[in-house]
Amino acid sequence: MQGAIARVCMVVAAAILNHPLLFPKENTTIPEQDDDILARMKEHEERLQAERERLELEISLADKEDLNSGLDSYGWYFWSALSLVIFFTIEVCRQDLLPGETPDPAEDEEGGTSGGSVSAKHLVLDKGVLSNFCETSFHPFISESGRVREFVEGFADDLLEALRSICDREVDMELEDFVGVGSVFESWRVSKPLTCDLIVPFTTPEPYCFQFQLWCGVPSDIPLDLQGCGRIKLTKTSGNCPDCLCGKANLGEDMLCLIHNRSDGNKADDHALEELLCSRNTAFLSKDQVMKWFQISVTKAWGRISHKYEFELTFRNLDFPGALKVRFRSGKVIVLNITPAIQLENTDAYFVSHFPSDSDSNSDVHWHLSFTVYERNLLKHMAKTLPENSCHLRCLQLVCFLHRKQTGLTGRSALTNYHLKTALLHLLLSKSSSSWQPRNLDQRLRDLLGFLQKSLQEKRLSHIIIGNPRVPAEIRVPTMFLTTEPINLFRPLVLQRQTYAKMVEHFQDMLRNAPVLIQEYTPHYPNGDIYHGLNSATES
Repeated sequence: MQGAIARVCMVVAAAILNHPLLFPKENTTIPEQDDDILARMKEHEERLQAERERLELEISLADKEDLNSGLDSYGWYFWSALSLVIFFTIEVCRQDLLPGETPDPAEDEEGGTSGGSVSAKHLVLDKGVLSNFCETSFHPFISESGRVREFVEGFADDLLEALRSICDREVDMELEDFVGVGSVFESWRVSKPLTCDLIVPFTTPEPYCFQFQLWCGVPSDIPLDLQGCGRIKLTKTSGNCPDCLCGKANLGEDMLCLIHNRSDGNKADDHALEELLCSRNTAFLSKDQVMKWFQISVTKAWGRISHKYEFELTFRNLDFPGALKVRFRSGKVIVLNITPAIQLENTDAYFVSHFPSDSDSNSDVHWHLSFTVYERNLLKHMAKTLPENSCHLRCLQLVCFLHRKQTGLTGRSALTNYHLKTALLHLLLSKSSSSWQPRNLDQRLRDLLGFLQKSLQEKRLSHIIIGNPRVPAEIRVPTMFLTTEPINLFRPLVLQRQTYAKMVEHFQDMLRNAPVLIQEYTPHYPNGDIYHGLNSATES
């Protein structure tokens, strides 16, 4: 078929080029009256006519054959279109491998990877140096963390009690007992100043209640870039109380409801709570408004009890009013992060205004749902199944130490301790309990670094709770969170190429410097007197 069409085109082109009318008459050099020339032209025209008839016959026969093999013809067009689509897709995906970013490397014989990067699997780590480093550098934090937790719990109780006393129970939120989360309460904090993270849940006064809109709800209008978030709607429940009839029947003007003993006639206070805590012209809680209210309340509460303490309390960050710094006269510093939160009904998940691993969000009404309590419980549950003196926390402490030192050398990156802890929890769920023996510290450290390296290369680190069916049933995570789509903590890196390049560079430098940093910061005592060093570090 294609050959016949090509021959037709050639014949037509030849006929056009050889036709006498193609050239103007004024350019004719041979007289038109020349009979010999006219005869030859007529003969040539007859040959062209015969050739055209022959080709038309071939085309008609070819059409019949194409009719019988139509599927093959359409198949050819289909595979041509598919090839074009595949080529276009490859070209688009190739943009992810531009210079400055790290492609999936193929390891070479020397243990490195393409592009001069370092492979975590071939990292040279000395078991003796690792053991000495952990004993001398991390052991002193164990006893100190216990004392710090005891102080923080007592101080937080006192501060919250003072905060409750200054709140108007008819207008302000009602505070509940705090929940300790984070590295100090999970026993893996290894840097100073010690930082304690507290979640302080608050609830609404009557007759208000919260209604929650989750990203995984049906239907949901939460944007895709705000996965793991939700909105909190403040609503009134007056008139819907099952024990009250004042909203269902006309009791008369002189009748008083004994349940709703407050007068509803004061319309000036009807929207006081919405104006205090909600975004303008909406019923959704505003993160900025809540944090502003919390800062004012904490400042007033500290003013009531400051005379009882002999230390200085300051706000570290005005953007996060619960970020406090306690400075004693001796110069010792304790960092305290008190985060107001809203507990999701019938769960241990809390809506918080900010989250350690996310990028800044411009949405004031979308709150991050924190699963830190479930993560703490998962870490405790897994520890019960591990061998005595298991090396899982040592691995996390070592990686956090390397990350902190590398940050001091080359500056901050998007990598956080929360990412490191998430990677460890994934390894705990995937590896057998016996593999976490103390003697396997160097191997598990390579595994943890390798897991992080692979996650960076793939730009994917899944949330440890959300969408993870491997979480043990003993943790009692609601089914709706285990069965929903997993959340990728590295999702922002897909679009933020400079942030990703900086993060990869930071991690590669950390791998490259790891043996030197561990060797350099391992104390060397005469005669190998490690216990003397431990006592000295504890006393300091």
